[in-house]
Amino acid sequence: MLALIAMRLAARPARGGFTYGLKRAEILSAQANGLTLLLGTWPAYEAIRRLADPPEVEGGPMLGTALVGIVVNVVAAWCISKANRTPLNVEGAYQHILNDLFAFVGTAIAALIIVLTGFTRVDPIATLVVVALMFKAGYGLIRESGRIFLEAAPADIDPDALGDRLVAQPTVVEVHDLHIW
Repeated sequence: MLALIAMRLAARPARGGFTYGLKRAEILSAQANGLTLLLGTWPAYEAIRRLADPPEVEGGPMLGTALVGIVVNVVAAWCISKANRTPLNVEGAYQHILNDLFAFVGTAIAALIIVLTGFTRVDPIATLVVVALMFKAGYGLIRESGRIFLEAAPADIDPDALGDRLVAQPTVVEVHDLHIW
């Protein structure tokens, strides 16, 4: 929902005090998605506690819930995967849905193992795997949105090397104050 609102704001023409428009709303949305993924890693604490003292877990209802969640998130991921994910905002929404899907898949696998073997520690282990995936996705979104806010050069361009290549051109006398974004 946040991604859609940000896209609508970014599409508005520049006016009033927003002389560049609201294009950065999409980057704010991506950053918010990254932050929520990072904040979503708090279950790691509970998972570690449950590893030490595993509670009784009902594998059957857990498996049923996980399978419903997988179906819903596969449909959502499929829908958003068809969108142009070049904007970081859309990629952020996709990462969020994808991590929800990973969580339900991990839950389903853990539930199946619990039903078949009774090994309840698999539940917090699955949680820790999902938390690691969420952290990776959240960190990536925050890093990329931060680079945009700080107007860093694109990660695949070395400004010094580009400046050297420009100076090497016969028609270029000098390169100074080079900005790349």
